[in-house]
Amino acid sequence: MAIVTGRTNGDTGGGDTAGTPAPADTGIPASAGAGRGPARAVSEPGRIRQPVALIRLLTGLIAIALTLLLADYARATTGGIAADVAEAAELVPRPLAGLAGGLTTAAVLLVPVVLAARRLLGPDRRRALQQVSDGLLAAVLAYGATLLLDLWADGVAPVSLLAALTQALPGGVLGHTEPVYGYLAPVLAFMTASGNREHRAPWAVLALSGLAGLAGGYATPTALLLGLLIGWTGAHGTLYAVGTPDPLPRPGEILRALRESGLRPAEAHPAGPDRYLVRQADDRPDLDVQLLDRQAVTAAAVQRAWRRLRLRTAPHPRALRSPRAGLEHEALVTYAALAAGVRTRRIAATAGLGQDTALIAYEHLPGRTLDRLPDDEITDDLLADAWRQLARLQRREIAHRALVPSSLLVDATGAVHLVDFADGDIAASELVLRCDIAQLLTTLALRAGAARSVRTAVTVLGADTVEAALPLLQPIALARTTRHALKRTARPTSPARTDGPAGPGPDEAAAGGGGLLEEIRAEVLRTRPQAEVRPVRLERLRPRTLLAVVGGVVAGWLLIPQLFAAEDNPISAVADADPAWLALALLAAALSHVTAAMGFVGFVPERLDFRNAVLAQLAGAFVKLVSPGGVGGIALNTRLLQRAGIPTAQALSSVGVGQLIGLVLHLLQLGAFVYLLDLQPGGSELDALPAVVGGLAGAAALLAVVSAVPPARRWLAARLRPLTTEVLPRLLDLLRSPARLAVGLTGQLLVSICLIGCLYCCTRAIGREPSFASVAVVFLVGNAAGNVAPTPGGAGAVDGALIALLQQTASMEKGGALAAVAMYRLLTLILPVLPGWAAMTWLQRRRAL
Repeated sequence: MAIVTGRTNGDTGGGDTAGTPAPADTGIPASAGAGRGPARAVSEPGRIRQPVALIRLLTGLIAIALTLLLADYARATTGGIAADVAEAAELVPRPLAGLAGGLTTAAVLLVPVVLAARRLLGPDRRRALQQVSDGLLAAVLAYGATLLLDLWADGVAPVSLLAALTQALPGGVLGHTEPVYGYLAPVLAFMTASGNREHRAPWAVLALSGLAGLAGGYATPTALLLGLLIGWTGAHGTLYAVGTPDPLPRPGEILRALRESGLRPAEAHPAGPDRYLVRQADDRPDLDVQLLDRQAVTAAAVQRAWRRLRLRTAPHPRALRSPRAGLEHEALVTYAALAAGVRTRRIAATAGLGQDTALIAYEHLPGRTLDRLPDDEITDDLLADAWRQLARLQRREIAHRALVPSSLLVDATGAVHLVDFADGDIAASELVLRCDIAQLLTTLALRAGAARSVRTAVTVLGADTVEAALPLLQPIALARTTRHALKRTARPTSPARTDGPAGPGPDEAAAGGGGLLEEIRAEVLRTRPQAEVRPVRLERLRPRTLLAVVGGVVAGWLLIPQLFAAEDNPISAVADADPAWLALALLAAALSHVTAAMGFVGFVPERLDFRNAVLAQLAGAFVKLVSPGGVGGIALNTRLLQRAGIPTAQALSSVGVGQLIGLVLHLLQLGAFVYLLDLQPGGSELDALPAVVGGLAGAAALLAVVSAVPPARRWLAARLRPLTTEVLPRLLDLLRSPARLAVGLTGQLLVSICLIGCLYCCTRAIGREPSFASVAVVFLVGNAAGNVAPTPGGAGAVDGALIALLQQTASMEKGGALAAVAMYRLLTLILPVLPGWAAMTWLQRRRAL
C-alpha cells in the first residue's frame, strides 16, 4: 500500500514551531518505491487535488447516466416502485404529511447555516473559511445542475423518461412533480465539500426530508435518487476543480500526537514528502516520522486494483484501506520482519491524527540508501549482506514487494537494513517470494553489474533458489522505478548464444531492459546450464484481451437496444420458431465442424487423426471467445500439427495453404452466388455482380500502383515472402496427392455451404422465405467482415453486417433480420462454447494440443 505522496517541503502551515530545516543528509529513505502514490498536483498554496475526488466524480457521473437509462428502459420496474411508494404514501394523513414536509424543508435549509457557523467558530478559522467557500460553490453548482436537468427532461428528453421521473402533483393540482428533487442536492453538496460528512444529524435531516417528499407525493424515488447523486457528484467535482485545503497535520500537531504517545519530541524538521525528522529531548534517539493520509491510500488503492486485475502477483488486500488500516498493515509487516531477525528500523510509536491521517514513528537510523552510495563502497560483502537479509524474510515467508534502492539503507558500518514495508505481505505465496528475488537481482545488478549480483545471490541463497526465480525475471514483475532505470541504462545485448536462453521477449524489448536482464540470465546459466528460462506468465489480463472485451461490450450495447426496440420483437420470433427448420439449422451448424476438419486435413500431406481434427475445429468455437476473427482457429490448428510431430515451419505452411485456398474459394463462391442472385426475378435491380467485379478491378488497380512504387513494392515483397518461400512449395507437394487435395477443396466448399444453410434455415424457421442465393451472398460478405474485426468471434461486426445485408439483399424487415441473426449466432457461436471447452480439455489431456 502506498503511503507517500508529493508535497512541498516548506509547506508546514503558519503558527507552528517546526524548528530549522534538517540537514540535506538525514538518512531518511527517498520516496521512490514500487507502488508509491503519485505526486500531488498543487493547485495553489495550501490546496491539493486529491485523486479520490476525481474517482468519485467519475463514479457519480456514471451512476447518474445509469439511473437515467434504467428509468427510460426499465419503465415497468421504476413505475412499479413509484406506484408502490405512492400507495404507501396514501396511508399517511395529508395534514401530517404537509406538516412533516414543511418542518423538514425548514430544517434542510438551516443545515448549511449551522454547519458553516460551527466551522467558522472552530480553532482553525483559515481552513474553515476555505472549506465553507468550497461548500457554497459546490451547492450553487449542484443546484444549477438540477435546474438544467429539469429543463432538459421537460423539453428535450423523451416523453417516456419524463413520465418515469415524475408523477401528478398531490391534491388534484394540475401539473407534475419535478424530474429531480432539487432541495437535497445543494445541501448534500455543501455538506460533502465543506468536510461535514462525519456528522450524523445533517444526514438524519436529509433522510427525513426525502421521506417527507415521498410521503407527500412531491417526489418519485428516481427523482430523489437523482437529486442525491447530483449533490454528491457536484461536491466532488468542485473539490477536484479547485482543490481542497491540505488535510495533512502541521508539525505542531505531530509533536502533540507524539507527546501523547509517551515520547519527548522537541522539534520537527521536514525531511521529504510527508516525512519529518523529529529531535527528542534528554538525548533520546531521533525519530523518522511518516504520515499516511487518505489521498495516498486512495491513489494506492487504484494502483492495487489495476495490478490485481492484470497481474497474478498483485497484493492480496482488495478493499480500500483507511490510513489507520494502512498503518496497522505496515506495523504488522515490520514487526514480523524484526521477529525474523531482519535489520530494519524499530517502531517507536503510532498515532491517529483525525479521521483522514495517521503517523508511524521509527527510531532514526543514520545511513544512506543504496542509490546514494558511491560505486567503490558497494562491495561484495555489502551485496551478500543484502541477500542475507532477504533470506531471513524468505524463511518466514515475508514478501517485501519493493526492494528498490531506496528500501536498502546502509549504515556507517556497511550493514544493510531493509526499510519501507508498506507494500509487504506475510504468509506470501511462492510466486511472490520469487518475485522479490528477481527484483533484488535487478536492483543490485543496476549498481554492481549482473555478474556480482548473481554470484553473491548464489553464494547466500544457493543455485536452486536463484534458478527458481529466473522465470520471474521479466519487466512486468519488477517495480516501476526499476523498469525506468532499465530503460535509462539500456545497452545492446550480447551476441546470440546457440546454447543459452532465448532472446528478450516483446515485453522486455518494450521495457528497454532486455540487455541487463539477459546478462543476469546468462550469469545464472553459467552456474546452472539446465535452468528453466521460459518466463512465467504473470498477466491475468493482456491489453489485447481487454480490447476484445471492450469491443464485445460495445457491440452488445449497440445490439441489445435494437433487440427490444424493433417492432417485431426478435426474442418472440425466436421463441416461436419452426422446430423442423430449427433442427435443420442445428444439424447444419454441427456438420460445419466436420467439413472444417476435412478442409483442414486435406492440405496436410502427413497422416492425421481425423477425430482429433474434428475436435480441434470444435475447440475453435471456444477459442473464439478470447481471440479476434479467425486468429484463434489458426493458432489451434498449428498447435495440433506441432503436437502431431510436424515441424513448426511445415505446420505453418499447411495452415497457410488452407487459408489461401479458402480465400480463393470464398471469392469464387461469392461471385457464383452473386451471379445466381442476378439471374433471379428482380435480381437485376440489385446490380450485385457489377459491384463485385468493380471491387476486384479496384483491388487489381491498387496492386498495380503499389508494384510501380519501389518502396511500396519492397514492402509488399516482404509481406509476400512467407507465401513464396513456404506456402507455395507446400502447395506443390499437395499436388502430388490429388485425392487428399480433393478432400481439402471439398471440405472448404462444404463448410461455407453448411454455414449458409444454417443461416437459411434460421430465416425459414421464423417464417421468412428469402432465396438461398441471397442468404449465401449475405453470409459470405458478413463472414469476411467478421474475420477482420478485433472482437471475439467478430462480435458486433458480423451481427451488424448480417442484419444490414439481410434487410438490403434478402428484403427482410428489421425484426426478422434480427431474429434470424440472433438464432444463427446462438447456434454457431454460443451453443458450441461448452462442447468446445470439453473438446479442448480432452485434446490437452491426450497431449494432442
